[in-house]
Amino acid sequence: MFRYFENLVDPYPGEERGTPPTGLFAFILHFSRPVLPLLVVMALLTALVSAVEVVFFGYMGELVDWLAGAGREGFFTEYGWRLAGMAALVLIGLPLLTLLHALISQQSIFGNYPMLGRWLAHRHMLSQSLAFYQDEFAGRVSQKVMQTALAIRETVMKLMDLMVYVIVYFIGAMLLMGQAEPWLMLPLVVWLAGYGAIMWSFVPRLRRVSMRQADARARMTGRIVDSYGNIQTIKL
Repeated sequence: MFRYFENLVDPYPGEERGTPPTGLFAFILHFSRPVLPLLVVMALLTALVSAVEVVFFGYMGELVDWLAGAGREGFFTEYGWRLAGMAALVLIGLPLLTLLHALISQQSIFGNYPMLGRWLAHRHMLSQSLAFYQDEFAGRVSQKVMQTALAIRETVMKLMDLMVYVIVYFIGAMLLMGQAEPWLMLPLVVWLAGYGAIMWSFVPRLRRVSMRQADARARMTGRIVDSYGNIQTIKL
């Protein structure tokens, strides 16, 4: 079963994909297109898992109301099928969704996705001219190839897995609170506005700092690797 999901993505495609675009999202899509269907399936499964959890919390509130309003003798007669349906959803449906999500995200995407990015970047770097490598550290280039693939995977996985989970969970919580009392939605809206303002302010700064750190790390690694690769010249 694991091998089936692991083979859903070919990390070494034979076709040429050309020069990666310069725009952020176009650049990510360039390296993500072969795994895009699985990413969409993963996002849908994440949304379903989150929605089931929200439905379960809402059901717990309804269960309390049923227990308070129904008699002991007729409780299971009136609500037995609803209880059985929720039990099947929680004990069978949710574990199956979680298992399928784990298989796709961990077996199909997590390992193959960065290898796919490295292979496509490697194929692109092999097409560069000799003058390009004369003006560049080979170790720095290889480090950027390795780092870029991991960065793309982390970015896409957070957007299409964690972010989808949080959005669905947040919307579900707002709907539950709104059904009880619309004013209860106000603290969540205020929190969301504050969180968005903080992200709007700090994310561009963190992006610039991360770019400088990645460039410095790649430059340091390139110099170390090139020093070892030209050890005979250094020893002279």
